[in-house]
Amino acid sequence: MLFRAARSITAGMISLAFPYLILRTLRYPAYVLGIIYTAAAIATAVLGFAFSFAADLRGRKLALAAAGALLPVSCLLIYVSEALPAIFAAAVLGGFSATGSLTGGGIGGAAAPVQSALITELTHAETRTSYFAVFTFATGLFGALGVLITRALDIREVFLVGFILSGVGTLLLTGIRAGAPARREVRLRSTAMIGKFTITGALNGFAQGLVTPFLVPFFIIAYDVPRSSMSMYGFISGLLGAAALLAAPFLERRWGFVNSIAITRGTGAVLLAVMPLSPILAPALLIYFITPALRIAALPVQQTALTERVDEGEVGRALGINQVARLAASAGAMSLTGYLFHVRNIGLPFYLYASITLVNVALYFRFFGDGAGRRNGEQR
Repeated sequence: MLFRAARSITAGMISLAFPYLILRTLRYPAYVLGIIYTAAAIATAVLGFAFSFAADLRGRKLALAAAGALLPVSCLLIYVSEALPAIFAAAVLGGFSATGSLTGGGIGGAAAPVQSALITELTHAETRTSYFAVFTFATGLFGALGVLITRALDIREVFLVGFILSGVGTLLLTGIRAGAPARREVRLRSTAMIGKFTITGALNGFAQGLVTPFLVPFFIIAYDVPRSSMSMYGFISGLLGAAALLAAPFLERRWGFVNSIAITRGTGAVLLAVMPLSPILAPALLIYFITPALRIAALPVQQTALTERVDEGEVGRALGINQVARLAASAGAMSLTGYLFHVRNIGLPFYLYASITLVNVALYFRFFGDGAGRRNGEQR
């Protein structure tokens, strides 16, 4: 929890400061931000898979420590130099793709699959959704706090504080006791189920890449919101999103895995399609406050569903493959949105997001609805 708290505060600060660094301090056009986000997403996908593979075969604690060290290194790079090559290197190492929460593979997200696999190892199936909900809630809460903290710091100081916090967080991993790998077998046995989660993950990643990294730039470009105000708005949005995660155990009991995904993400997709149509700030802000909560409320339910449906010794790799699919798909989407923002076609990414998300909801019903099987590793 302390490891995640330190990284989440850092990620929250970077999520707000980084686009202002690129668009306002250094005055690069929006397509440069899109290219950086794309490179970071691809790197996070590759690194996340490598660390998750190592976690299953060599040990999850060691893999998590190695992945955790990348975020402080990336913060230090930008603090030392604001030259574009240093920014690219930092974004690639730190995963400054802003495609979602830390759990979902956003800033520092190369560690996300290993974190989730380790939580799976240390918990029991009947309480796992609650643990995922609490840990992800903490991620969102401390991330929102990080956004708020940027009000008191200049852009360069954000990365110095991030270096210190995330570095200390990585050192705290020495207190975790993790078991030996359950299996050193390279071949995967839950391939059919992993494939289904990979397809839905890729579509979800493409949709997220279209919009999520560009929500702050959207308010910068469309409404010229200053950084001090945006930090407060981001804090509110992050706080509501974090609080929504605590509802995950209730959603699982009340609606189950698929219906929870459909209701929350479907509603959020419709709202985001409306957001760029607002000529004034207030309605757009209201949607900005609500939609992160809808997007991630069922995430712990989804994580539990994946861990229950694959072999225990393959959880890390299953999560890593899922993240590769999401981030690889998001990479192309971010390049597209960066170009569309550059040519001032700001609304199209939001409309595409809504359409793709609704198609993905239909696939969840097709792949995981009644009769799809819920037993651990049943479909292979």
